[in-house]
Amino acid sequence: MVGSVLYLDRSLNRIDALADYPDRIGDTPGTNWLLVGSDSREGLTADQDREFAAGGAIEGKRTDTIIVVHVPESGAATMVSIPRDSYVDIPGWGRDKINAAFSIDGGGPQLLAQTVEEATGLHLDHYAEIGFGGFAGIVDALGGVHLCVPYPIDDPLAGINLQAGCQDLTGPEALGFVRSRATPLADLDRMNNQRLFMSAMLEKATSLGTILNPFRLWSLVTDTAGSLEVDEGDHLWNLASLAWAMRGDLVTTTVPVGGFEDVPGSGNVLLWDREKATRFFDALANDEPVPSDLVAN
Repeated sequence: MVGSVLYLDRSLNRIDALADYPDRIGDTPGTNWLLVGSDSREGLTADQDREFAAGGAIEGKRTDTIIVVHVPESGAATMVSIPRDSYVDIPGWGRDKINAAFSIDGGGPQLLAQTVEEATGLHLDHYAEIGFGGFAGIVDALGGVHLCVPYPIDDPLAGINLQAGCQDLTGPEALGFVRSRATPLADLDRMNNQRLFMSAMLEKATSLGTILNPFRLWSLVTDTAGSLEVDEGDHLWNLASLAWAMRGDLVTTTVPVGGFEDVPGSGNVLLWDREKATRFFDALANDEPVPSDLVAN
């Protein structure tokens, strides 16, 4: 067992995502993860491209999902969606949508992590990133994920036509569900769906049915290890600790939103409610629960 764990740990794809920089925020209590879902098509076959409705070869990669998870020293973990259109300061570049920090030339994981740290006041301890194929592969390794879809979603661009109600989603269906913006509130609905699916997936991944099934467990951990990009200091046991902390009681929310605005050069951007966002992240930085009036359902 120890040998298997070490073997899988060595198979993790490591990148220098959490590099130090001048005046970096010092360590804050608890443990903070930055989870990034990218639209990378790297490694997809032509059949997978069609199955995932990936849209063919696209150079580079952008962030479809930005989530901060705070695991406190005691109590429930908090999963926070950061809207990709959030209008923030990007170090060295000025104000722009937060996902630009990942996609601009010379940006990538390091600049995104620094941008998130400076916008939130949280010191990031761990980083994990996954692309299209890796996400779908993990879902299929679990044998699908049971999810109660809140409303019908017919989105050819995401490759799905889902009816409302409880059902088992395959890897491609799950990928389409967390990608789709074909809903009344577009990106805001998508963030809610991403958190809903993450909770359902973690519940199954940490269930006895998975843990006691050696074939499913091995498939899950091998697919996970091979699909993720993590920071140079991260290990398989850090990922296992994260999954365990997020099972059961988990506070899921998003950054307090102040409104939207059209900005020349950036398009329509999302503005944080600065007063509420400050209280929100100050609570996490002090390892305290987010005030209930700031938790968005």
